[in-house]
Amino acid sequence: MLNVPSPSFPAARSQQRVAASGQSGRNKVALKPGHSLMDWIRFSKSATDLTGLRGRLIEVTQEELQRHNTRNDCWTCIRGMVYNVTPYMDYHPGGEEELMKAAGIDGTDLFDQVHRWVNYESMLKECLVGRMATAVIKAAVPSSPQSSLAPPMSMAAPTEKDSRPRYDWFQTDATVNLVVYAKRKIPSSGCTTVDLEGGALRLEVVLGNMSYMIHLRLADDVEGNVAVHNVPLVGKIQVSIRKQAKGKWSSLGLPLELHNTFLRKKDRALHYRDCVLVSKTEVNHNTHVFRLQLPRGTVMHVPVGKHVYLKALAQGTEVVRPYTPVDQSLVGAPQDPDLYLMIKVYPDGVFTSHLSSLHVGDCLPVSGPEGTFSLRPLRDVTDLYLFAAGTGFTPMARLIQLALQDMDAIRKTKLLFLNRREEDILWRRQLDELAAHSDRFQVDYVLSDPCEGWTGRTGRVDESMLQDFLTRPHGSKCYVCVCGPAAFTELTMGLLKQQGFSEEELHAFQG
Repeated sequence: MLNVPSPSFPAARSQQRVAASGQSGRNKVALKPGHSLMDWIRFSKSATDLTGLRGRLIEVTQEELQRHNTRNDCWTCIRGMVYNVTPYMDYHPGGEEELMKAAGIDGTDLFDQVHRWVNYESMLKECLVGRMATAVIKAAVPSSPQSSLAPPMSMAAPTEKDSRPRYDWFQTDATVNLVVYAKRKIPSSGCTTVDLEGGALRLEVVLGNMSYMIHLRLADDVEGNVAVHNVPLVGKIQVSIRKQAKGKWSSLGLPLELHNTFLRKKDRALHYRDCVLVSKTEVNHNTHVFRLQLPRGTVMHVPVGKHVYLKALAQGTEVVRPYTPVDQSLVGAPQDPDLYLMIKVYPDGVFTSHLSSLHVGDCLPVSGPEGTFSLRPLRDVTDLYLFAAGTGFTPMARLIQLALQDMDAIRKTKLLFLNRREEDILWRRQLDELAAHSDRFQVDYVLSDPCEGWTGRTGRVDESMLQDFLTRPHGSKCYVCVCGPAAFTELTMGLLKQQGFSEEELHAFQG
């Protein structure tokens, strides 16, 4: 479906965007010269008539929409609005085949399955034909706020009626405390994101594929700091905030949009907060670690395998990219609430060029944690194999640390790290030191374009390389994660299945 063109990595369906185990996903295609994201932005702002209607907006019947279903005449509907995507065909990195899946029909569901976070209204505003004449607009999230502080209501309730979370609150003279009862065990590392800004409190608790949210205008003024305390085994989350003036409140506050709702996570709109760039640290010739500081009133933990979205304006068009935080302990930094993002800067990349131009102190909008990766399959694993190509290493960094520090059942973690040249290898010194000090970790490097003095592995991933790298000791339970560009991921996953690995033993971070 519709997509935002991007450089080869990271992209809207990049390795930084987690996919379900074994899911093959959508491959990108090579764009023609002059058909990058920036080229599309320039073209769409060139005063060219992209609708064929000479500036008119029309009401589109179902029959009219269905007639525009060919490569050279392609309309599609997203949330009740109809777009002529014919001019966008050659700019779409998923190829025309992907775009044609929504030709002449309502493409809302297809769009949401791949990249509901993309600001298509901005990307395709010059392609807008009009509104469906009779359409039930499919909204990503309900628009009406809850009217009271009643027990939680569910837009997509789980099967057990009493399994919905609920909340309560209590106070002292100095503090106000909100308590969420998840009614299930929660991760010890946390599953809650809290934003306190301008007297408005937004609290989201992610429970599997569901999202529970509290959204309130607090009854009185409070200090900016927020404390979150989790009791994992009983599923209790307590948020404490200090009052600016001592005294009793008659109520917690007034409900805001989507207060007290329990939705599927994918139906919850992304929420951004402005983070401050604290530092940029060089990793190699084209990659830096960007350290971002969360606002004072934000508490956010990004679980292993999850990513966040960054967004920026490029010539008036909103561009969004996903990135996976890395474990700051690998760069010698103490544990802190800041986000560390390892990003390769492309000279002609619309988004990474913007990031590269930022100065310390500048702000960047950052979403909450996203993605479907789960640690559950790793509970009984004894041998963990990781295949990474290029910046596909980023989701693996924290996974390696977790396996070595918190998962004693994993006897061996092996990383096969493929790059083009030796200078492209990310965090090589740290990986080598880790391997030297831990007999539970091994790293092998592979170069496709080695220098004359290189003595390690060479070439591209193939059957013999996998056979040489993979071992399945008697009585072991193996799990394999793959992360890299789409072609690498698809090839490696196919080879792994040929080696006898099942869907349950594989996870692809899509490229």
